[in-house]
Amino acid sequence: VTNPAIDPLREGLVMSLEVNLGKRENILEVGPKNAAQVTLSSPVLNEGELDLLKKDSYLKPCTLPIFFDIGKGLDGSLQKAINRLCEAADEAVRDGSQMLVLSDRADNLEPTRPAIPLLLAVGAVHQHLIQNGLRMFASIVADSAQCFSTHHFACLIGYGASAVCPYLALETSRQWRLSTKTVNMMRNGKMPTVTIEQAQKNYCKAVEAGLLKILSKMGISLLSSYCGAQIFEIYGLGKEIVDMAFCGSVSQIGGLNIDELARESLSFWVKAFSEDTAKRLENFGFIQFRPGGEYHGNNPQMSKLLHKAVRQKNDNAFSVYQQHLANRPVNVLRDLLEFKSDRPPIPVGRVERALQIVLRFCTGGMSLGAISRETHEAIAIAMNRIGGKSNSGEGGEDPVRWRPLSDVVDGYSPTLPHLKGLQNGDTATSAIKQVASGRFGVTPTFLVNADQLEIKIAQGAKPGEGGQLPGKKVSAYIARLRNSKPGVPLISPPPHHDIYSIEDLAQLIFDLHQVNPKAKVSVKLVAEAGIGTVASGVAKGNADVIQISGHDGGTGASPISSIKHAGGPWELGLTETHQTLIENGLRERVVLRVDGGFKSGVDVMLAAAMGADEYGFGSVAMIATGCIMARICHTNNCPVGVASQREELRARFPGVPADLANFFFYVAEEVRGILAQLGYEKLDDIIGRTDLLTPRHISLMKTQQLDLSYILSSVGLSKWSSTKIRQQDVHTNGHVLDDVLLADPQ
Repeated sequence: VTNPAIDPLREGLVMSLEVNLGKRENILEVGPKNAAQVTLSSPVLNEGELDLLKKDSYLKPCTLPIFFDIGKGLDGSLQKAINRLCEAADEAVRDGSQMLVLSDRADNLEPTRPAIPLLLAVGAVHQHLIQNGLRMFASIVADSAQCFSTHHFACLIGYGASAVCPYLALETSRQWRLSTKTVNMMRNGKMPTVTIEQAQKNYCKAVEAGLLKILSKMGISLLSSYCGAQIFEIYGLGKEIVDMAFCGSVSQIGGLNIDELARESLSFWVKAFSEDTAKRLENFGFIQFRPGGEYHGNNPQMSKLLHKAVRQKNDNAFSVYQQHLANRPVNVLRDLLEFKSDRPPIPVGRVERALQIVLRFCTGGMSLGAISRETHEAIAIAMNRIGGKSNSGEGGEDPVRWRPLSDVVDGYSPTLPHLKGLQNGDTATSAIKQVASGRFGVTPTFLVNADQLEIKIAQGAKPGEGGQLPGKKVSAYIARLRNSKPGVPLISPPPHHDIYSIEDLAQLIFDLHQVNPKAKVSVKLVAEAGIGTVASGVAKGNADVIQISGHDGGTGASPISSIKHAGGPWELGLTETHQTLIENGLRERVVLRVDGGFKSGVDVMLAAAMGADEYGFGSVAMIATGCIMARICHTNNCPVGVASQREELRARFPGVPADLANFFFYVAEEVRGILAQLGYEKLDDIIGRTDLLTPRHISLMKTQQLDLSYILSSVGLSKWSSTKIRQQDVHTNGHVLDDVLLADPQ
């Protein structure tokens, strides 16, 4: 809100990846030495360019190998190697070197001599030179096999590197071009013909485009401003490492110490030597689910268990689904917590009814276009049946959905002929209508037919990026709703071009309250450090609801770099927001809603204990409605028509509104069961009660050093109950000049 993203398409003219290498002279003393630097148009170097720089006599480059020897034992070896590296860098700069090349390139690699993690090496040297007053005398260049994705480049540059030579990535692109498979595909016309040089350039160009997007997310236009800026949050590294290499970065939960990091590095390093004769590298399933690979929260077994439970309305099947979630590996912060109680259990019959609990449930903002008409309408009907809220997303809505159905016969309606399982009285309207940066489908009529209006500042799964709808998903129907043309890709700009401050946001909230005085206005923010301050401004701007969106939510339209490396855990964002609002006397003004990876009643209860009033379900709602996690949403080829606009695929849509309604009632009953075990009768009674949470005992090396005290801390409770906050009147604009003008008969 206060430092919005840059639109890299419209505002690309002001962006640059240019960097300078060499000593920085005093800018107040004009002279030829100020210009004695090497200017690079891009921080991405190939081997030839790096070799040229190494021969520059003025820069006096010094190459520093980054390996640590474990021959005498692992403990302390990495710390000693870092100390030696920093001392060598210090000595080289004092001897006149203006370019330090940190390199893990070696003729012979040994199992007992692993490479220092590159980011740790760069950060440690960067901080050491700063602390010794030498940082402006030299530039740092990384020459490494450890760097291949845009996130790697961004981290290295953000922590002090001016340029990077990803030699293994470049070698891989050359190997790909010369492979028999690639040559045959080019020969048969299945792939454009490219030379080895073009293949390398294409890789570098892709990295540069990724860097520009990352800069734009942070509202930064020049790479020189990003270099050394350390605009990151750290999860899972202890204070010892942060103070040594990443001093000044936010790290709220602690984590690995230096020896544990050495063991982690060694485990990867040693594994590579057993694969040197393999014909294919192992796919660890980091991006897509793969049997035997990295665990994914949304996986085929989970979706099958959920489908069986909701379609059969089978309590035992849902218990199996719950057990599957309970037995999953630790993969989110809340998995490290469990409940404790200060009172004995009570009978479930004394706990508030499920009909009251489901009123707090919402679905995520999934646009009509990103998902099919059938899915969008089925979700809306299900949420309206149970009294929850569905979200339109940013693609507008068909006016035919705003009227209750009265022509249903045998589950079918001529008004919505593509749906089944309908009932008279069903309404397909989305209670929450979203106003996003592209304003697609936003009209006065659209706004007045909402119970709640949501201003989407960012998405938890891809903060700083706008929505992207591929042209092949823009059918004639979607184009009509979005006031566009079929086949034209639709991209929302990363920022709202009318919001560059809290005051601008307050103006939009005012305008929406004027258009629809009966609708509450919510603002969707992303969980990250500092969100509490922004949320306080949003509350003062007259918002009714603040939504905290976590990084572990899923989206079918998020780039790989964002899926893995953008946003933060909602557990931290919610805690900060809840506590900051209480400390500023603003908690009673707003409803706190949270979303991101919710799958069960346990997630709801944990979020409630951390301060949330309402709970958003996105991916799991899609799965309950029929999604099979094919993970090809962006291709328009969804095999069950959940995320496709192709009519032949949409005809396969298996879902009915009752499936999703069944899921939410199961979740509500799970919440009731946990409340009964804790001895509480209402969800209101545990909201903000972090004293009911305690760390779980888990035998994992990576989690032993995590400090959850921030999440478990408390600054007090809200003066009002959650129900009272949720049921308070809309924060209207009060009496304004428009009222006087409209009331004047003249």
